[in-house]
Amino acid sequence: RAREAAAPFAPAAPGLPRVVAAAVAGVALLVLAPVLAAAIVAIRLEGRGPALYRQRRLGRGERQFELLKLRTMATGSDPVGAGTPVGGDAPRVTRVGRILRRTSLDEIPNLLNVLRGEMALVGPRPTIPAHLAYLHPHQHRRHAVRPGITGWAQVNGRAGISWGERIELDNWYVEHRSAWLDLRILGRTVAQVVSGRGLDPGT
Repeated sequence: RAREAAAPFAPAAPGLPRVVAAAVAGVALLVLAPVLAAAIVAIRLEGRGPALYRQRRLGRGERQFELLKLRTMATGSDPVGAGTPVGGDAPRVTRVGRILRRTSLDEIPNLLNVLRGEMALVGPRPTIPAHLAYLHPHQHRRHAVRPGITGWAQVNGRAGISWGERIELDNWYVEHRSAWLDLRILGRTVAQVVSGRGLDPGT
C-alpha cells in the first residue's frame, strides 16, 4: 500500500559509473580476501552457525535482494528486533562481532552485492521490507537508486541520528547525487573507518 501511495520512482542523476563501482569492488575483494578469510575462521571458532549473514533487503525500485554480511550476532537472535540498529555492546552481539562492527569489516561481503548489481558503493543503506509500512510517500524517493555500502546518512551522524533523519538524508542524497558527491562520501567513509568514529550501531 505504501508503494502504491508513493510517487513513481524518478530517475536520479548519475553517480559513480556502474563499471567503476564493480571494478573497485572486485579489487577490494581481492585485497581484503585474507582479512575476510581470517574473520570467517574467527566467527566459526567462536561458536556454531554460519559465518555469513543473509537477510532480505530492499534495492532499487523496492525490489528485494539478499544482503550479505559477516555474522556478528549469536545464531537465532535476529528475530528480536530484526532490522533495527544494534549497538556493539548489545548482549546478542558476539565478541568477534564487536570487533567486526567497530571496524566495519562485517560489511565486506556487501562487495559481492555490488558485483551482482544489487548494490552500489554509495547510496542509501538498504532497509528491510517491513519498514515500507512506516515510510511517508515522499520518503520512497530513497529507493530511486541502488542502495550503497556507505551513504550520505552514514557520514553525517550515523550513530547519533534517528531513523527518520537518516531517511531524509537519504532523500537529500538522491536529489543531489553526482559522481563528485560519491567520491566525497567514500573519502569521508575511509576517514571514519580509520578513526572509528560514528560507525556503530550498524544497520
